[in-house]
Amino acid sequence: MKFPSTKSFFRSSREISRGAALFIALALASLHARADSTVDLGAASGFSILAGSKITDAGGLSAIVGGDVGLSPTTGAAIGLTATQVFGGTIYAVDAAGPAGSANNPGLLTLAKHDLTEAYNDAAARTATIDFGATDNQLGGKTLFPGVYRFGHAATANLIGTLTLDANGEENPVWIFQATSDLVTAAGGAGTPGSRVVLINGADACDLFWQVGSSATIGTYADFAGHILADQSITMGAYATLDGSALARIAAVTLDHNVITALDCTVDSATSSGVPDVPSTSLLLVAGLAALGFFHRSRSAAT
Repeated sequence: MKFPSTKSFFRSSREISRGAALFIALALASLHARADSTVDLGAASGFSILAGSKITDAGGLSAIVGGDVGLSPTTGAAIGLTATQVFGGTIYAVDAAGPAGSANNPGLLTLAKHDLTEAYNDAAARTATIDFGATDNQLGGKTLFPGVYRFGHAATANLIGTLTLDANGEENPVWIFQATSDLVTAAGGAGTPGSRVVLINGADACDLFWQVGSSATIGTYADFAGHILADQSITMGAYATLDGSALARIAAVTLDHNVITALDCTVDSATSSGVPDVPSTSLLLVAGLAALGFFHRSRSAAT
């Protein structure tokens, strides 16, 4: 039997080991990125509206469906909604001055505002996939896959027309939009929204976050989606709709004949806590064992 040289054997062994190590490292990195991609709203996740200074409703006919409403630290007297406008949710105030039927729970509101700030900072710190810069209509007419997208101030609006979000077959797709200045979407008319967000191929508004460095203005009749995390205020134009939540850290949330529909964002606890799911872990284990088996066979053949 002809034996390979010692130098050849160890060179082959090193190449196999490096290849296996690289494969496993890339697989682990992929699992980590996917598990940590979402933004955790914490105690703020149950709120359709959360504001800092006041909540107003110009028409007095807006509807909040499926989520809670909260104001902190300002007194409950600055909540301009009634309990009859909140379907399936509760209005929370920091004191007994809230509207009839509201609940006095300063502890919950303090925690929710804290968690909102944490989520805001998390979203702001993500590395951008694409930076659209400061120009007009950065988002209108685009189809975007999951990722982190940054944009600056627009002369007219950041979104004119339709923004399509395509999950592209990903298991846990997440979009984070970082508005370094304001967020403005175009106004429209009845039946013809000037701006709208469309989700396709498994995309879900639960996985859509708008981190706004100043204030957000959603145009009249707009059809919008996602969690708006604004540092200052959020203004909903007349008859605009939102599938998601309007969460303003410091200032007001202003409504005018709007419908805000809460999202059912119940997620698998393993994924949301950063623990890889069982099928992915199994796949990684099988790949590692296969690599080790290949190394063993190669070593046996060499001897």
